[in-house]
Amino acid sequence: MLLRLRNLLLAAGAGAILNLAFPDTGWWPLGLVAVALLWWALERASAWSGLALGWVFGVAFLLPHLWWAYLAVGPIPWVALCVAEGLFFGLIGMAWAHVRRSGMLEAHAWAAAPVFALIWVASEQLRSMVPFGGFPWGRIGYAFIDAPVARLAWAGGVPLVSLVVVLAGALLGLAFESLRRRRALGAAFAPVLAIGLLGVGYVVPLDAQAQDGTIRLGIVQGNTPDRGLDSFDNAREVTRNHLDETLRMVEEAPGPIDLVVWPENAADYDPRVDDATFEAVTTAAQAADAPILLGTVDYTPVDGRYNTSLLLSTSGTVIDSYSKQRPAPFAEYIPLRSVARNFSPWVDRVVDMIPGTSVATMDVPVTALDRTVRIGTVICFEVAYDSIVRESVAAGAELLIVQTNNATFGRTAESTQQLQMTRLRAIETGRVAVQASTVGVSAVVDPSGRVLQDTELFEAASMYAHVGLRTETTPAVRFGWFIGWGLLIVPVVIVLMAVRRRIADRYDW
Repeated sequence: MLLRLRNLLLAAGAGAILNLAFPDTGWWPLGLVAVALLWWALERASAWSGLALGWVFGVAFLLPHLWWAYLAVGPIPWVALCVAEGLFFGLIGMAWAHVRRSGMLEAHAWAAAPVFALIWVASEQLRSMVPFGGFPWGRIGYAFIDAPVARLAWAGGVPLVSLVVVLAGALLGLAFESLRRRRALGAAFAPVLAIGLLGVGYVVPLDAQAQDGTIRLGIVQGNTPDRGLDSFDNAREVTRNHLDETLRMVEEAPGPIDLVVWPENAADYDPRVDDATFEAVTTAAQAADAPILLGTVDYTPVDGRYNTSLLLSTSGTVIDSYSKQRPAPFAEYIPLRSVARNFSPWVDRVVDMIPGTSVATMDVPVTALDRTVRIGTVICFEVAYDSIVRESVAAGAELLIVQTNNATFGRTAESTQQLQMTRLRAIETGRVAVQASTVGVSAVVDPSGRVLQDTELFEAASMYAHVGLRTETTPAVRFGWFIGWGLLIVPVVIVLMAVRRRIADRYDW
């Protein structure tokens, strides 16, 4: 009983510690401690106790990590989300118990930590896909953006970073296990190898230089009232804020502007159908003498709406557009509406957002370059999805722009968590990445993941950025699909082999 209680407390403590590796605390070495503690907690777990311990770990991590969801949707949906997503961490514990108890590792003790890391990453990959399109928030690789290991994103994206991080953490757990069992070699060698793994990113040749010219951006954070879900209550107030900040930016800009960037939902009314919004947007574009990229909501479909990014000329002509491919379930659309209606009458107030079908790119005419520049136009949570970002760059994007509206989440870590993702995407794709938020944090990130400029939360601010355009395709973009699926399929096969072996041993097959 005491051992079970100890393991339960270890798992819960490890989950809470993992959250401290992420913003706003951001002590990334604690991510390794969390993995090592979970390894210890699972040391003698059965499949079912492994499921329970992993789930406790996941819930203890996600409750504080997703605190912003409490502010956005209330306590019941927040807890339900954390409880459900915690099951994916439970699968780590169950799968690891099957492998460890199968005897597969008895002759290959060196493989224990790598197999544990593979199982963890498979869980992250699965969580990024299901249910309802997945929820890839809180992948451990994001927490290590300021560690050398983050540079591995250039080679294999977020999955590779997570794999190496968990492997290093598991080696620390193995070192402690070896110490308790008086295995001097393992206790001494494992931590050295863990430290070496974290530094292996230094071999990655990151290049932040422009390859095909530069573009001058005017990035506007117009701000909203700090009222959470009520931030957009006053019609066109947010749009006016962005217009005012654009005019101020133009006056203070040190040079010409090639593109004005407004965030997601900066135009709370669609400028194509609302005259007042059209006037505000064209006034901003004409003041900058540049096209303007802005986010709005398109209500033209009869059966729903689109979360749309528009590229407008100085005259207000639509040059290009993109609609969000991955609307957020239970926020932008209601899955299983007939069932959800039984739990809350509010679900019918949500008009379902329809997913867009085009790749996240737009072509911006840049007079100074005498050509069009293809930009990646990722909307809000889409930055968490590997395929959307990867497909954008594979389609020719020379620059990434992440338009987001973080007003709903107040002064929580949601925006800084998102900035971690944007920074890792910059490394992964070898592109400058811009995060443009209604309320912050907005930032300009170079291809090495370094933040060049940023803003504070809930302030009207703007940034003038002269950034390089790049055309080189990184290995993560070229081979990311194979890496992602490989890191899901291989561990699943290992676990299935372990389960089969345990069944065969039990029934003497």
